[in-house]
Amino acid sequence: MKSMRAALICLFLLCAAPSIPAAVLAGGPGSMTGDAEEGDAMAGALDTIPLPAVPAKGGVSIEEAIWLRRSVRGFSEEIPGADAVSLLLWAAQGITDAKNGLRSAPSAGATYPLEIFLATAGYVARYIPEKHCLVVTMREDARKALAGAAIEQNWFAGAPLVFIFTAVVKRTADRYDERANLYVPIEVGCASENLMLEAAALGLGSVAVGAFSEKEVRKTLRLPKGWDPYLIVPVGVPSK
Repeated sequence: MKSMRAALICLFLLCAAPSIPAAVLAGGPGSMTGDAEEGDAMAGALDTIPLPAVPAKGGVSIEEAIWLRRSVRGFSEEIPGADAVSLLLWAAQGITDAKNGLRSAPSAGATYPLEIFLATAGYVARYIPEKHCLVVTMREDARKALAGAAIEQNWFAGAPLVFIFTAVVKRTADRYDERANLYVPIEVGCASENLMLEAAALGLGSVAVGAFSEKEVRKTLRLPKGWDPYLIVPVGVPSK
């Protein structure tokens, strides 16, 4: 499965908007409990960060974004604004059909197993598509630990935004049994490519990181039981 996952997975003009509130970046105690069941995944949640509304149309065509997308492993210290964070998360898993609850990336049977986390200098937060917001789960900088878990790929420890794609496979397996082991990695690939194309459209750099210890990433993020990490995507303004 690991080779299939790797094969399938390896398949944003910067917005000058205000950054995430400084109070949220300050750090402090609290996190999700690592052995929580899926239904208790919000236990220990801290601040909620509302995200800016997503515009119906951007300034870069899909063709241009595809031309622009490249793997970037060097980032400046500039922090993308809240508008950029909002667009990136929406592109990956945002709601695009409110009536039916459908999202921006295809999902087998609309089972939506993906859970996306964002790690920054001051917090780790989980994206909630239904409310288009972030819920802070840890008030600490987990980027260095994530880079260490990724076979010491320390070049992304300073990336301003580090997105972690996790999945609750059971949601899909309840309907499709063992086929979920194929469908979930496909969905991760679709959602992460959406995010990376949005990054390109916003003038940001990104790269897919698939080499890491799942155990260490799970430990670092204190993921609930049954939530598995599949991909890490650092994003930021490319260094000159």
